[in-house]
Formats: sequence, C-alpha cells, structure tokens
Amino acid sequence: MNALYDIIGIPFGYLMMLIYHFVDNYAVAIIIFTVVTKIILLPVNYKTQKNAARMQLLNPKLEKLRKSYSNNPQRLQEEQQKLYIQEGINPMGSCLPAFIQMFLLFGVLDVVYKPITHILRFSKDIRREAASIAGTKLSNLRCELHIMSDLSDEPSKYSHLSDGFLDKVRNFNTNYTVFGANLGKVPSVHVDWHSSESIILFCIPILAGLAQLLSSVYSQIHQKKVNPNMQGGGCLTFMMYFFPLLSVWFAFSVPAGVGFYWIWSALFSFIITFCLNQYFTPERTEAINEKEKEKARIYAEKHPEKKTFMQKMLEQQEMANQQNAAKNGKKSGGSKNSRSEIKKYDRDKIKEARKRMAEKYGDIYDDTDNDFDED
Repeated sequence: MNALYDIIGIPFGYLMMLIYHFVDNYAVAIIIFTVVTKIILLPVNYKTQKNAARMQLLNPKLEKLRKSYSNNPQRLQEEQQKLYIQEGINPMGSCLPAFIQMFLLFGVLDVVYKPITHILRFSKDIRREAASIAGTKLSNLRCELHIMSDLSDEPSKYSHLSDGFLDKVRNFNTNYTVFGANLGKVPSVHVDWHSSESIILFCIPILAGLAQLLSSVYSQIHQKKVNPNMQGGGCLTFMMYFFPLLSVWFAFSVPAGVGFYWIWSALFSFIITFCLNQYFTPERTEAINEKEKEKARIYAEKHPEKKTFMQKMLEQQEMANQQNAAKNGKKSGGSKNSRSEIKKYDRDKIKEARKRMAEKYGDIYDDTDNDFDED
C-alpha cells in the first residue's frame, strides 16, 4: 500500500513543492493545491455529471420497462441492456471517474503526510536516520509527521544530520500552521479552552464534517428535484448524515493537515457539482444526448467488429439464458417450449434484427408493423 502512495504521490509532490515555495505557507499551499487538483480533475467530473444527466433522461423509459416486465426480471434486464445500447449509454460510466478520483486521493494524502519528502526534498537515507531518532519507521505513513513533532520538542537530537536538516525542518514547522495551530498534530475531542491551538485543531474536523454535510444535503435535494419518484428515502437520509459523521470521526484520528485539506476539497467539490448541475439543463442534456447517440451510431458503422461494453454484457446474458434453459430442459425430463412460445420468441428475434438493420441504414422502423401470423 505504501508503494501505491509513493508512486501516485510523486507528481502531486512536485506540484505541492512549487506552490509552497511560491506562497511560503503550508495552509495557503493546501488551498491552492486543492484548487489546482480540482481543475485537473474537472474533465473527469464533467464526464461523470454528463453520464448522470443522460441517465436521468432514461428514467421514464426505464420505469415503463419495469412496469411491463415486473414479473420477468430476466427479460427486464435484457430490455434494459438493449435500451442502453440504443441510447449509447453505459450505466457503469460513472464508476471509472469515481475510481480515478479515489485513486488520485492516495497521492494527495501522501503529499499531506510526507512534507519532508515532497517539499523539503531530503534524501531517503537522511529521512531513515531521522525516523530512527524519532523512534519510528519510514514504512509508517505518519513517520514524517512524527519526526516533525519530535524535532519540535527535542531539536538537539537532530543537530548532527547533514544538509541542514534541523534548521530546514524547524523553519518549515513554523509555516506548517493555520492561525498558529500546528497542522501536524492530531486534533483531540478533549479541548483545552485556554489554548487557541487546541480550539482551532478541534474545529477542523467539525468543519470538515459540515462541508461534507453541505455536499450531501445538496446532492439529495438535487436528486429529488430531477427524479421526484426516487425511492429509498430512509436509506438516503441515513447515508446523508453517516458520511459527514464518518469524516468527523476520521479527521479526529489523523493529522489536522488532512482534515484541513478535506474542508477545502469538500467545498470546492460542492461548487463544481453545483455549477455542473446548473450547466446540464434538461434542454442542453437532450441536445448532448442526441449528439452522443449519433457519435455512437457512426462509430458502430465504422467499427462493426468492435462491440460496446453493453453489447458484450447482453451477449453474455443471452448465453447464460441459453445455458439455463438447457439445464432446465434436462431437469424437467426434456420438456420443450410450446409452439406459441417458440413462435413468439422467433418474432421477437426477427423484429430485433429488423430494427437494428433500420438503425444501421437510417431507415424508419415501425414496431407496430407485424406481418406474422399468430395462433
């Protein structure tokens, strides 16, 4: 896990170093760093919001399918997948951007936890020796924060280290603050009301939770607005309060610098989400949806050998259905479907083939047109 932090943290570390040397204050550097990383991730957020907005357009059609096939979950799943293919939408499209953001979070945390590595740029040998003096190991994610805290209490123990380690870290400690509170310290729920540092450190986790709550409340209000029929209110309400409380609890167990970053990260995420929701109006989303469908159609014509994720899923589902049907046939002593069921299955397959051909060559397909004889 530490290797993952190290790899992702390298580019973010260079970014943080440049920002810090420009402003010479760690708290201000964190705010600017958060803004820059949010701008870098803006295309990812845009794609996530666009996919979510397009999915909202499908809600009436999906609801109609749920009512039509309420007693046939297997057929419902197939029809939903066909709808996704026709609309050129991947319902899992929001997962990859969310994973990317979670993946990059490792790098951000690595920068916050390791200022001696990423900002002061001391060699690994010097850091290992300093860790030994502080009674910790480099493999410990909080190692450098322990070193900074120990050096602040007993600076003489580090005076023999090369490259001016003592002076550089001590000077950095003076800038590793917000309103005089050391961001390397872990906040405590037991507040010393006579100490301004203790009060500030206590407020950081609370503000982190409130910032998260702001985003959660807004997201739920927006979801209810665009999807009035949305269910699961009790569960959503629980999650709305659970994650902010979890943020508060976690911020009391990590250095204040991490909680300080979460405050600004949540605030800027809220601003970006709000702006994107205002941008993706129903009219604009409809226009974007038509363009995306056309792009998907053109791509499918140019690359007929390449199948989309949903097409592969549909084929796998059909294969699984055939295997299950074969197994069920054997279990029932080889009983076969009735003649009417076979004819209905054939009609559905032919209709589907005609519809795909019409879409491919730009013709109009009338689903009500049925030239099959029915028994």
